[in-house]
Amino acid sequence: MTPSLGWLSALIAGFFSVHVLQKLCFPYFWRDLMFLLRVMRYGANLELFKLRSRVHTVLDRFIQQAQRVPDKPFVIYEGSVHTYRDIERRSNRLAHVFLEDVKLRKGECIALLMSNEPDFLCVWFGLAKVGCSVAFLNINIKSKSLLHCVNCCGATTLIVGADLVDSMNGILSSLQEENIQVWAMKSHTEHTHIHTLLDKVEAASEQPVPASLRATTSLKAPTLYIFTSGTTGLPKAAVITHLQSLKAAAGFWAFGATEDDVMYIPLPLYHSAASLIGIGGTIELGATCILKKKFSASQFWNDCRKHDVTIFQYIGELCRYLCNQPPTEEDMIHKVRMGVGNGLRPDVWREFQSRFGNVKMCEVYGSTEGNLCFMNHIGKIGTVGRSNFFYRLLFKYDLIKYDMVKDEPVKDQHGFCRTVKKGETGLLLSKVSALSPFFGYAGSKQLTERKLMRNVFAKGDAYFNTGDLMAEDQEGFISFRDRVGDTFRWKGENVATTEVTETLGLVEFIQEVNVYGVEIKGHEGRAGMAAMIIRPGFSFDGSKLFEHVMRDLPAYARPLFIRLQEEMEMTSTFKQQKFQLVQSGFNPSSISDLLFVLDHQQQSYIPLTDCIYHSILAGERKL
Repeated sequence: MTPSLGWLSALIAGFFSVHVLQKLCFPYFWRDLMFLLRVMRYGANLELFKLRSRVHTVLDRFIQQAQRVPDKPFVIYEGSVHTYRDIERRSNRLAHVFLEDVKLRKGECIALLMSNEPDFLCVWFGLAKVGCSVAFLNINIKSKSLLHCVNCCGATTLIVGADLVDSMNGILSSLQEENIQVWAMKSHTEHTHIHTLLDKVEAASEQPVPASLRATTSLKAPTLYIFTSGTTGLPKAAVITHLQSLKAAAGFWAFGATEDDVMYIPLPLYHSAASLIGIGGTIELGATCILKKKFSASQFWNDCRKHDVTIFQYIGELCRYLCNQPPTEEDMIHKVRMGVGNGLRPDVWREFQSRFGNVKMCEVYGSTEGNLCFMNHIGKIGTVGRSNFFYRLLFKYDLIKYDMVKDEPVKDQHGFCRTVKKGETGLLLSKVSALSPFFGYAGSKQLTERKLMRNVFAKGDAYFNTGDLMAEDQEGFISFRDRVGDTFRWKGENVATTEVTETLGLVEFIQEVNVYGVEIKGHEGRAGMAAMIIRPGFSFDGSKLFEHVMRDLPAYARPLFIRLQEEMEMTSTFKQQKFQLVQSGFNPSSISDLLFVLDHQQQSYIPLTDCIYHSILAGERKL
């Protein structure tokens, strides 16, 4: 063999050896690198905004798409097609009404209480066009919580959907006292203190309002407030800046979606998943979305087939509902290729793909207000995201040891936190920095400060506390384990135990109450359970408690189970002990305390018998 051929053979053998080594030791190297380069390219564009005098926002992108593809369907809702031009013109009309009739001014915050419908987008964009920030209100909240949400974000005006006007009855007088005007998406109303919008929209101009009204020079300027349940009781208004909106709008694109995709959005628009990722992502691509007023398991696949849906948004519970539908011969007849969401359990994930085909499920981890996001671009079952050498160069996060019994981080002799080893479960913290800022909540600075942990590993550092227990394996895949503190998740919603505790505390026969979540086999998240002590001289009244929770709590926050106790267990720092209660669950055969279960048929909390307990485990009882 000649020297040149020998050199060539050695080079080929070397390349082959490196390739084999990479496949064996770093199997995801190229996929990680390509994904991160894609994300970094988008991030670089955001950095360029800082060098310009004007920020290009998600709204600007929508207006750009309305000019580029005016006749393309943007939103399809209940059989009606709304093009980019349609939504652009109607939002222009609303912008004129907001300026001329409602008398809104740039910089004001406006609260929006609307169900999923095209006019939600038109109102949102119309408000943004006149330079107002918008607070999305959860349509399930009532009375005290609703009033709190309007107040805490400093809203001067409340805009209400036609189907939600009656929910104003309990708070109209309070809103009047605080000079907050209420406008409804109706042509006429019998409420003397509610103004109407639709009758004014038809007469308004569809020409754009001055672009200077919506212009902003800072990526960090607030554009939305999205409410999230936390550990402080009442909902908190997370500040959503233009920077966060733009990052979220890149979600579909980062997973490989294109303008030819059709998105299915069955989640509520008042949540960040549907509004920021769903609508924002559709706009970024110039794609089409199918908007549902409310998720329907029985209609889901027929909708997907009818509209040639290729990507859908989900929460884990949604996928479980789909798997629980009766099997049909058409289960695999569809064009859906990808799902984007969070909270998908491994067993449901496997069943979903086995039954409905090889749909790539892209889990996204990140809270509305958080400064960290994981994206499972590999699609590995049971993981919420992936970290690697490249990711850690850009984002600083740690998993720290956490004592579940004491409900607090484990610290060393110097008072600093300790990280867990690979594969161990720890509390996820994300470092607050210029690259990963935390914008906090509207209102009291104390709310923002409570989500931060300081002096974690060194004096002066600050970390965002996610409140989530996670684990990272040897390959860098990250899995969700549990939530800590005073929040649990049920029916796709975060339940703040202190808010439920305060509400239950108003019942005359309850002296003390401890609210927590318990696992139910086959159900995503945790169902609400309340351990309580009955006030001396009183007795437990299941009917009265049922009436109280039905009136004052949204469906997802109502405790399903009640446990009567003689005394409450406390931690050494005088916090209510939840760990043992959570662990013991709701099995009447292993708990000596009296147990009760919510029963809609009898409109009461009735004794939880072994028979009822087993019917719940068998999935025979509707929860």
